[in-house]
Order: sequence, then C-alpha cells, then structure tokens
Amino acid sequence: MPGDTDLVKLYSGRILELAAEIPQVGRLDSPMATVKKRSPLCGSTVTVDLDMTDGKISRFAQDVKACALGQASASVLGAVAIGRTEAEILAARKALKSMLTEDGPVPDAPFDGYEALLPARDFRNRHASIMLALDATAEAIAEAQAAA
Repeated sequence: MPGDTDLVKLYSGRILELAAEIPQVGRLDSPMATVKKRSPLCGSTVTVDLDMTDGKISRFAQDVKACALGQASASVLGAVAIGRTEAEILAARKALKSMLTEDGPVPDAPFDGYEALLPARDFRNRHASIMLALDATAEAIAEAQAAA
C-alpha cells in the first residue's frame, strides 16, 4: 500500500500544472453528442460535448469536476482532441488503461502527455477518475456517429 510520501510525490508539479490549465473547458452549443461520466468511488465527473466531421472530432468541450489526477488527464486529452478519430481515441484509452493497470507503455503521441500520470499506477482507487475524460469522449463519438 502506498504511503503518505508516495501520495505527495503523486501530486507532482507537472500534474498540478496540467490540472490548472485544462484546454477546451466549457460546454458547446448544440453538440452532436453529450456524455457525462462519473467515478462512483470518488464522485469525479467529466461531461464531454463534441461534434464529428468526416470521422474526426471537429468541436470538443469538457466540463471537468474531478480530482487533480482526473483534471490532469482531461488536460492532456483537451490539448489534442480536435482532429482525432474514433480509432485514435479508443487506442489512447486502451493504452492509458494498460499503462495504469498492466505497467504498459505510455500512450503513443499525440497522447504521450499521459506520461505525467505514470506515478498513479500504484493508486488503483484513482484510475477511474483518470479514465473519465477518454471514456466520455469515446462514448460521445459513438453517439455522434450513430446520430449522423
């Protein structure tokens, strides 16, 4: 079980920087899809609004009410979401989950910013919050494509 010192190290300067400057914050007017995800363990929530054009995210916004780790994760995603395909989002989600739970590698670029969350591997109770933004985005893409 990680100790208090490990928890302090977890909230590194880089994670706090990411959490403080989340790109694409807010809500969209009339999005093609809206998905809200909640972590039952900690109560963190992320709501994603998006539009898809030609199979790529063309508009993206997120309302993030999460711990610093969930905010940092949303920050990494928000910086690169526009222009991504469903396949890229699903691959990033799979890679992030593997990084956290199976000691897998950091997701490939442009999602390599998730490297900042490597210290969270030992904090399984934080993994759901870290996954929220990608989970909500993947579901919103599926909804937008089904509605199109």
